[in-house]
Amino acid sequence: MASLVAIQPKQPSFSVLPSSHSDFNGARLISSFQYKRKPCLSKGTLQVTASSEKKILIMGGTRFIGVFLSRLLVKEGHQVTLFTRGKAPISQQLPGESDQDYADFSSKLLHLKGDRMDFDFVKSSLSAEGYDVVYDINGREANEVEPILDALPNLEQYIYCSSAGVYLKTDYLPHFEADAGDPKSRHKGKLETESLLVSRDVNWTSLRPVYIYGPLNYNPVEEWFFHRLKAGRPIPIPNSGMQITQLGHVKDLAKAFVQVLGNEKASKQVFNISGEKYVTFDGLARACAKAGGFPEPELVHYNPKEFDFGKKKAFPFRDQHFFTSIEKAKALLGWKPEFDLVEGLTDSYNLDFGRGTFRKAADFSTDDIILEKKLVPQS
Repeated sequence: MASLVAIQPKQPSFSVLPSSHSDFNGARLISSFQYKRKPCLSKGTLQVTASSEKKILIMGGTRFIGVFLSRLLVKEGHQVTLFTRGKAPISQQLPGESDQDYADFSSKLLHLKGDRMDFDFVKSSLSAEGYDVVYDINGREANEVEPILDALPNLEQYIYCSSAGVYLKTDYLPHFEADAGDPKSRHKGKLETESLLVSRDVNWTSLRPVYIYGPLNYNPVEEWFFHRLKAGRPIPIPNSGMQITQLGHVKDLAKAFVQVLGNEKASKQVFNISGEKYVTFDGLARACAKAGGFPEPELVHYNPKEFDFGKKKAFPFRDQHFFTSIEKAKALLGWKPEFDLVEGLTDSYNLDFGRGTFRKAADFSTDDIILEKKLVPQS
């Protein structure tokens, strides 16, 4: 096994580790002297092409989106490095993935260990490596992005995972990419990051998912419903249950991330990425039941203003209509989601919850508060 090189935060120098040492799950740690810098490229022009091998850095990449994205990029022949703190395994075998496919993938995946908030380390390590493309999956604030742009002045493309949560609440739906953003939203950091990218002389693309679901989802979107369905419990849904929302499968999102790579039509553009159809809260509960093979669920509607749940969240979605148009991505990128909602939820259930794996244990404490008031006669 080749010697491995560790990169430590706040320590720009590199140290060679014994050949018996390995990173999580066999992913290789990299050194700045392994690769030659590429010739300088003209800034402001999109030089990358999806068909050519690129040296790609993914900020994050060990959870959910990055797990599927990194596989697609490696499969296309790109050299992929994950920048993480090294606190979690760099790769994991997916349900249904063969041992050979996983071994092939993990052997090609590289790891740059560090803290992205250590801006000096980010600048020194990234400038030494000279990446062609950056996928920023876990960036939340604009100040986290500036050091990356400073370190890579000849960067060919910066692809950012934003959020549809940046939109200002409106009576006129769906949200389109040109709609106003909300500077007070909890996603304002992503909105500010997009503004930073616009202001810099860099080719950028920003994707705005709505609610993402699928295997390995760490946000309890579908899992919240699956827990209650498996336990045979009523499902509490706020207000009428006719609130309309939108979900997009993680594999469709990963494919969209790949399709913007080197796509001139994606240069300096924002795209909403989600499912083709919208769904009500009640409809989502029924779709989850259908996906998991459960009986039609009992739905209990309640007024959230009548309850005090403390700091606990009683429902995994924002209690409002919230959905976007994905027509721009379909028209300019030729992208189209492959999963309809029930198919996607079935994929998520079969490859994750249905196998007994989930991110959070069931917690029915807020349900019990609701059901006690709604179903038990008051004396």
